[in-house]
Amino acid sequence: MKSNLLQTNHYHFIGIGGIGMSAIAIALIKKGFSVSGSDLIQNEQISSMKGIGTIIFDVQEEKNIDALQKKYPNKKLIIVKSSAIKNDNKELNYCNKKNFTVKHRSEILSFIMQCYKSVGVAGSHGKTSTSTFLSTLLDLCTKNTSSIIGGVQRIYNSNSHIEETKYIVAEIDESDGSTCNYKSDLGIITNIDFDHCDYYSNINEVINTFHKFAANSKKLLINHDCEISRNNINKCFKWSLKEIKNIDYAMIPQEINKTNTIAKYYEKGNFIDTFNIPVPGLHNLSNITAAISACRINDVSLKKIKNNIQYLELPKRRFELRGEFNNRKIFDDYAHHPSEIKATIELARLLMSKKNKLIVIFQPHRYSRVEKLLNDFVKELAKADRIIITNIYGAGESNINNINSTLITNEIYKTNKDVIYLKDNYEVKKVFNDITNANDLILNMGAGDCNNLWSILINDCIK
Repeated sequence: MKSNLLQTNHYHFIGIGGIGMSAIAIALIKKGFSVSGSDLIQNEQISSMKGIGTIIFDVQEEKNIDALQKKYPNKKLIIVKSSAIKNDNKELNYCNKKNFTVKHRSEILSFIMQCYKSVGVAGSHGKTSTSTFLSTLLDLCTKNTSSIIGGVQRIYNSNSHIEETKYIVAEIDESDGSTCNYKSDLGIITNIDFDHCDYYSNINEVINTFHKFAANSKKLLINHDCEISRNNINKCFKWSLKEIKNIDYAMIPQEINKTNTIAKYYEKGNFIDTFNIPVPGLHNLSNITAAISACRINDVSLKKIKNNIQYLELPKRRFELRGEFNNRKIFDDYAHHPSEIKATIELARLLMSKKNKLIVIFQPHRYSRVEKLLNDFVKELAKADRIIITNIYGAGESNINNINSTLITNEIYKTNKDVIYLKDNYEVKKVFNDITNANDLILNMGAGDCNNLWSILINDCIK
């Protein structure tokens, strides 16, 4: 990175605790940049940054900026925000009035990526898992890979692994259309689906966003099994779990069980080898195939790939076993879209005995998503044996049309009577032993703060 920027700039992140924002902030810190932030929440990422001396304010007010100007009088203050930070935010509003330079987080991530041979992982679903699989595999094979990801990678226990390396793997967020800010040496599109209903009005707008990402990528790799992707994106490498002919990289599953998947691997129609994939689930197999394909495009040998594939693990909050409580296994998953819920429930069914019940606890994420995708949510959630719906996590969104969780609950009840609404996970704890049985699998899903279930269950206090 340019040494003059290192000396003259100070980067202040408004909302530094977000999983994507914190990854970028940590990357800058590791690069030696002067960094601070503000957030209304406390989490592991914030604690980690505070632990190495990063200034993080627990309010978002004008006084933060005044304090930074006094502390860094000789540095140019660069404000970094995500689309989640709106203009009515007091801190951001003050910065705008004072004409400070304000950068979107995508601009900073793009700036970091330009220092490496970059692989940008985009897509509606599976970005974090694919990024994790790829960064782990590429680093183990080359010892030369950094990564910035919207999830905690177990191998590094961080969402940001930054060294002086040749490669970087970066997760690219499409939720706000900022994909046009990235220029990747290799772009990956895991799939295309209608989501982020607060920003996109229809699927064509989503497709257009990925078109821009594809156009900015020197090379492109897509999931041929995704109909929308294959019908709208061309001039690219392709991977598939279903087809071999005219496919660059195919992984055809032969045996799927609770712990792994056996699959035959092909390149350009030619059988190469049989792989033992250590992560169960077809969606995970697809994501791992993308990772293998990207490694091959970057000239990594199959021998190295096969030797290191055994070390692949899902990131945290992706079908994460939190523990066993009263003889019930508790899993956390980030699934918050019907397609993700479908894949996660299928994986849960694969791991459990047919005589036991699958109990789903779901915290919906964003009012607009629930409103636009209600029927799809109902269809997939109703496949569980028992469903508990908690309050919608608004993520700062206004509830203009009075959308609430009882709407989902009532619709599910029409096809599956074993559904209830409970306000939050504190309410779940009060009745936990009444609504679950020993040996049930508890699947706790959502992208909000619902991953507090485990800590609530194991603590004696009830709110």
